[in-house]
Amino acid sequence: MNALHRGAARATTTAPGRTTRHSFSFGPHHDPANLGFGPMVCHNDDELDPGAGYPDHPHSHLEIVTWVLEGALVHTSSDGARSVVQAGQAQLLSAGSGVRHSEIADAASGRCRFVQAWLRPDGPGGTTSYSLGEAPAGADGLVEVVGGSALPIRVTGARLLVARLAAGQAVALPEAPLLHVFAATGSARVGGLDLSAGDAARLSDDSAREVSANGPSELLVWCLPR
Repeated sequence: MNALHRGAARATTTAPGRTTRHSFSFGPHHDPANLGFGPMVCHNDDELDPGAGYPDHPHSHLEIVTWVLEGALVHTSSDGARSVVQAGQAQLLSAGSGVRHSEIADAASGRCRFVQAWLRPDGPGGTTSYSLGEAPAGADGLVEVVGGSALPIRVTGARLLVARLAAGQAVALPEAPLLHVFAATGSARVGGLDLSAGDAARLSDDSAREVSANGPSELLVWCLPR
């Protein structure tokens, strides 16, 4: 079945300098009917003030994909790795058996907005690794940034594609058992569902094979196994 999840219905967590909107059950916002979609167990939409964010905290047994929409996000981990993820870039963190890291909006780049998804890997443990990918400005149609021929992810069949579409532009969606389409900006129609900014479509109907933009839009499309 195809389902539309409105952005306005997401649970929200606020703290000094940051606002997070959760698409799935998360922390104190427990919802046993909304624990995930395939291997995806978290899909957060974060807005950070310059210099604000998440201080040092742990992760393990997760594949964490961060897509920056605005500003830049400084990532620093316990093993000494440091990266600055710019708008239009994705970072893939394979947490492996465990890592601690921080995520802070780069003060020089102003306000930061990013979307972060957590996926259960095929198996627990392993070493921690980091990689960066991007969808270049001006790229047309769907651009693969994680999985497939892009950044390798430890979830068989998982891929993240980004589409920046003009009004009226349509693209064919890849074949996958499950598709998660998030309207980061703009509005679009997919699988008979109308998405506004912040909305997501969870698709398992094979007939949903095209997405069309009602206006200038940036869409995040996850292909997922069941």
